[in-house]
Amino acid sequence: MVSQRPESSGFADVVAAARELRFRDDLHVHEIPAPSALAPDAFALAADVRPDDDGGASEYGTGRLVLLHDAEEPDAWDGAWRIVCFAQAPLEPEIGTDPLVAEVAWSWLVDALDSRGADYHAISGTATKTLSTGFGGLAADGDGAQIELRASWSPSGPIAAHIEAWGELVCMLAGLPPGSEGVHLLRTPGRAS
Repeated sequence: MVSQRPESSGFADVVAAARELRFRDDLHVHEIPAPSALAPDAFALAADVRPDDDGGASEYGTGRLVLLHDAEEPDAWDGAWRIVCFAQAPLEPEIGTDPLVAEVAWSWLVDALDSRGADYHAISGTATKTLSTGFGGLAADGDGAQIELRASWSPSGPIAAHIEAWGELVCMLAGLPPGSEGVHLLRTPGRAS
């Protein structure tokens, strides 16, 4: 049995509570190995929006969340806790050319945190949109676009609200707004034909 460091006992309680969280049926969330070099304590989740029945990657969107704890309170964190998240989803090429799509993606993160009452500080990140055109063997794929959001922040208060907000963000990027569980998506995921 591995002995638990005293500063990790609070972290273990938070992780136990995180493992009990339930997400909407459209979002498959599971624990993944956490990176070990970022902090003394780490916990990670992965999410896929409506994954295929074979367990393959989702065509609609995916995300990752890492919860970090360091009792030494790194200066950049401004506290002992840090959340790092990633979320991405395909876009229709016309939406991918919208100059405001990155700002909208970032606002969805902030809105998701605020709607859950998740207090935070020291937030930072990037929202990246990519446009692509297939050539050669991929020419039949046509044009495509994708939005990707990477962010980190220092949480205050219950961590569960932050994890739930991340789940909401992943769904929103995939075109599933809050309250739309079970609603059929009209857009086709991936590249346009």
